[in-house]
Amino acid sequence: MIAPPDATPLPRHFFDRPVLEVAPDILGRVLVRTTPDGPIRVRLTEVEAYDGPNDPGSHAYRGRTPRNDVMFGPPGHVYVYFTYGMWFCMNLVCGPEGNPSGVLLRAGEVVEGAELARKRRLSARNDKELAKGPARLATALDVTRDLDGADACAAGDAPLRILTGTPVPADQVRNGPRTGVAGDGAVHPWRYWIANDPTVSPYRAHAPRRRSS
Repeated sequence: MIAPPDATPLPRHFFDRPVLEVAPDILGRVLVRTTPDGPIRVRLTEVEAYDGPNDPGSHAYRGRTPRNDVMFGPPGHVYVYFTYGMWFCMNLVCGPEGNPSGVLLRAGEVVEGAELARKRRLSARNDKELAKGPARLATALDVTRDLDGADACAAGDAPLRILTGTPVPADQVRNGPRTGVAGDGAVHPWRYWIANDPTVSPYRAHAPRRRSS
């Protein structure tokens, strides 16, 4: 049986491009999480681009570390990081090997496996909130650091795959500043989302964390 075109994995060369080309083009694509209980599929509706050494907001801005090592590897792999001591978030690595750029997956619509996602997102008030935000998306898909380095271009029963889906027309794509980014990186309008989609997370500017006295 031949899979329909929109259900085939995105080829690696899709990601082997500048991150500012990949980011808006990944909207409407489908991320598949394979679990023992069945698949969960998320149609991506919001992402952010991070341009490595050219971007003060990127984890790779100051060079290679054990934490960000995957970003320096081949395109199409998953970079998972732990943030605020409680949440995981995931990115898809872009550009040629050695050029550490990536697309943060910020939000999406669960189009299959919502019953599985609900078990992990008990605080969601409705299905539109299951993957509304990068940590919520990772939680709904049961993504942890164990998946850091996974190949999202793999076929078959790989734990994470990115499928062709249905690209979003350019006139439906919006962009603006990235959420929560401070300093020089705050000015870049590298957050991309589908206009009027109810699963897109609200924009929040960076708010400095107060130290307790």
